[in-house]
Amino acid sequence: MTGKTILITGCSSGIGYDAAHTLHKRGWRVFATCRNLKDCKRLRDEGLESFRLDYEDEASIKRAVKEVFKRTGGTLDALYNNGAYAIPAFTQDYPRDALRAIFEANFFGYFDLINQVLPAMLKQGHGRIINCSSVLGMTAMKGRGAYNATKFAMEGLTDTLRLEMRDQPVDIILVEPGPITTDIRQNAQKQFEKWIDWEASLGRKAYESTLIPRLYATDTKPDTGELPSEAVTKKLIHALESPRPRPRYYVTTPTYVAGFLKRILSTRALDYLYSRV
Repeated sequence: MTGKTILITGCSSGIGYDAAHTLHKRGWRVFATCRNLKDCKRLRDEGLESFRLDYEDEASIKRAVKEVFKRTGGTLDALYNNGAYAIPAFTQDYPRDALRAIFEANFFGYFDLINQVLPAMLKQGHGRIINCSSVLGMTAMKGRGAYNATKFAMEGLTDTLRLEMRDQPVDIILVEPGPITTDIRQNAQKQFEKWIDWEASLGRKAYESTLIPRLYATDTKPDTGELPSEAVTKKLIHALESPRPRPRYYVTTPTYVAGFLKRILSTRALDYLYSRV
């Protein structure tokens, strides 16, 4: 794979971090981006090319793309949209600005970045755009509405883009992890504290009994079916290097189960099942 180039977002930890280092070892030229400059410096110290890209900052997206094209002479073989965060809460308690913020990060930034690299891929005659979704991009779960909504929206627009690119030399691909060992819970705590006035909520008792204990759990016991980030990278490698990549890649048993149940059960049956989780 020597000479192949890829831009990856959200590389400070977890899925993006593992993908960046693994692909670098496989011979890819990796542009590993992060929201925070201190994380970029850490990645540079680890031997990666890294600079800032924050989905919520349009100017940083433009600067990052400009930097990539400056270093490659205007080409890019692949884009892996990975960075995202969650705001755990009940739907009735999301302030409008919280929804705006998470859509900027988990949705608008993805497609802003796609639209800025796509012309170069079309001009060079090849490219792969891979969006990291979630099991929560195919099924809803209580207390995760904002994240659900961004992933549902992202999957819908990704599917549309794939149809529009059907006769073009650019592959549009979704990777759909389930529970993966990352820092998403710790990051979600910060977002919860920033946006959610749970003490004033009509659902305060449910926050106290269910959502908050789960969010702030200190035990290290993994969720059912949880896998390390390497499991996502394995599917990513196939999406990047297979001559005929799949349009969708499931990761973890819960994702396969959710996809199967969605095909065979009615909406009422699914509602009953997921209301008990």
